[in-house]
Amino acid sequence: MVRGRDVRQAEYPVDPLFLDRWSPRAMSGQGIADEELRTLLAAASWAPSSYNAQPWRMLYAHRETPSWPRFFDLLVEGNKLWAANAAALVLFVSKRINDATGKPSMTHSFDTGAAWGYFALQAHLRGYAAHGMQGFDYVRARQELAIPELFNVEAMAAVGLPASKESLPAKLQEREHPNTRRLLADTVCEGVWSLPG
Repeated sequence: MVRGRDVRQAEYPVDPLFLDRWSPRAMSGQGIADEELRTLLAAASWAPSSYNAQPWRMLYAHRETPSWPRFFDLLVEGNKLWAANAAALVLFVSKRINDATGKPSMTHSFDTGAAWGYFALQAHLRGYAAHGMQGFDYVRARQELAIPELFNVEAMAAVGLPASKESLPAKLQEREHPNTRRLLADTVCEGVWSLPG
């Protein structure tokens, strides 16, 4: 897999792990052992959360199992083009009520995003490509996967062993590289808002 640090430069001395991890679409089509996938899911479960409420829940489907078509068919056509070669699809959802307080959680999505980040980093460390996406049918996901109303459907991720970009349709090959980031000055400010739109 392409190393992000080969094309990315950080303004400050961050660990190479953060530069190397990116979101490839090219995956080999080879399966992932359940124990391997559960290792990635376990890493996600160690993310920080408000009151340690752990609002995230994760539903998954291995390719070539009865659950796979149900997950795969939720994807928009553009994502089906490449996600057909993923080893698994994982749906991240979050609970809107904080179990520790019994009150609405203001950070359920934020905390679940941290869980996805841990999942993505663990996948990278284990040699897998992980690509998060919003390109799927959120309403059907709730209905077809019987997700209770108390939970938000957040995002889906594809995970699998990386493949060469030539395995992708031509129009996706040109996008198959680590991307860059805005300058920190355009993202962060001290005190009162002074950032560009």
